[in-house]
Amino acid sequence: MHIIHSLIGVPKISRKATGINEECLTVGPLPAGYGVTLGNSLRRVMLSSIPGTRVTGVKIAGVTHEYTTLPGVHDSIIDILLNLKGLVIEKSDSGIEWLTLSKKKGGMVTAADIKCPAGVTVHNPDMYITALDASFDFTAEIRIERNVGYVSIDELKHREDDTAVLLVDANFSPVISVKYDVTDTRYGEITNLESLDMVIKTNGVMSPSDVVKFSGKMLESYFALFNEDALQVGGEFIADIRQVIEREKQEVKADLEKESYTPIEIMGLSPRTLNALVNGDILSIEHLTKCTEAKLSSIKGFGKKAMTEVREALATKGCKLLGDD
Repeated sequence: MHIIHSLIGVPKISRKATGINEECLTVGPLPAGYGVTLGNSLRRVMLSSIPGTRVTGVKIAGVTHEYTTLPGVHDSIIDILLNLKGLVIEKSDSGIEWLTLSKKKGGMVTAADIKCPAGVTVHNPDMYITALDASFDFTAEIRIERNVGYVSIDELKHREDDTAVLLVDANFSPVISVKYDVTDTRYGEITNLESLDMVIKTNGVMSPSDVVKFSGKMLESYFALFNEDALQVGGEFIADIRQVIEREKQEVKADLEKESYTPIEIMGLSPRTLNALVNGDILSIEHLTKCTEAKLSSIKGFGKKAMTEVREALATKGCKLLGDD
């Protein structure tokens, strides 16, 4: 994580339901620029890479192409296919499954009339498919697939051998929309921070929270490619998240010190010197003035140049190290 988190702690995440299958996720505080970095990355993964199940083909008794008309059926074949595209369905495993739809009497045909095998669930059983006259029997087979991304009719044609199958293009993602907004925020005297708000809406097969978790894991798997031992560039400017979390726990357990707290960030120290002090758990000017030269010299990465810099910065505030004349 960014070195600033050594001072402000780990970003907090809060969630709030904003509608049916809709949730607002707030993350912050974050370093400047990280709101867009995280928001845009997560949004792209959510819209393109979440697996889902959709209808990709339909066979209707008595129908040879989408422009066929069936006496006794109130909707055109094209409208029926468009309605079936809206089927919200969950499938536990990958691959292709055929479902049966049979209506032996007149009336409205809905998704509830679809016979589903074990492992397949229809989430919108009230969805309208078509309506029939009393004398008409309607029979159809519906092909569903669990996949990721988008598949066009042209792509489906290349793998389809059965000419009786009416092809349906499919967007497999259960995510309906993702919006994000970045606002300025602060932490004490530190003002150049951001907060990320994301509003995620799904079709109900996956919850917004699960979509966020899946997207985070997806990005993590790619970033892990760069996590090699040889790539230790700028390590002194990277906060160890485990150390930050552990220090926060210790601070809460100790209930903090009953004294004024002035973060050392306002001293204007160089990043290298600031990082050395933070790694040595010296986070405030009050704590710094209780340290001797020997104490600071024992901190890893804190040399003579850093000692001079700290003394000069303290002097501008009328302070000095313990033991200095």
